[in-house]
Amino acid sequence: MNKKEKVQFVIDTLEEKYPEIPIPLDHKDPFTLLIAVLLSAQCTDVRVNKITPILFAKANNPFDMVKMSVAEIKAIIRPCGLSPMKSKGIHGLSKILIEKYNGAVPQSFEGLEELPAVGHKTAGVVMSQAFGVPAFPVDTHIHRLLWRWNLTNGKSVKQTEKDAKRLFPEELWNDLHLQIIWYGREFSPARGWDLENDIITKTVGRKTVIESYYKKK
Repeated sequence: MNKKEKVQFVIDTLEEKYPEIPIPLDHKDPFTLLIAVLLSAQCTDVRVNKITPILFAKANNPFDMVKMSVAEIKAIIRPCGLSPMKSKGIHGLSKILIEKYNGAVPQSFEGLEELPAVGHKTAGVVMSQAFGVPAFPVDTHIHRLLWRWNLTNGKSVKQTEKDAKRLFPEELWNDLHLQIIWYGREFSPARGWDLENDIITKTVGRKTVIESYYKKK
């Protein structure tokens, strides 16, 4: 298989396995999505989905969020980890959204990335899932899988994103980044990985990755 055929195989397999794509983080609008994605840094989506209903019951918009103190936010989100930084970020960005955007979430990468505690990946998730703008946010699953599939050199998340955008058609980016995440969790995890169940890696995977897997068996 040449690279073009490998890419097509990945697209076809993911489409077959995930024709309907669930959104991993529970939310009801761009603001609640932004907060959920921010909380998901170094935390599982399952845990975030347990914490956000408690937080959003008190404040599901920036106007209510700024009425809470940083300490109150921190106490609620503590189980998600990095709570000192995240609570300051949530309070700070809520204030900026009110002052600069009348409480709305900006619909641009620049506007989002200027907000406290919001990085490029978080901005990409919000742009793609809240506003339907093509983006390819790369998390640890996507970074790991594109390396395993020999579609990037894997030197950095930034490089992986660049390679993904170059290889996959833009109109598929928003679906693909979610499909790859689900596939990674189900068939190609970092730990407890069974290559026999991982049809994509088994078919198009990096030779050294496959050889290393069988050596450890």
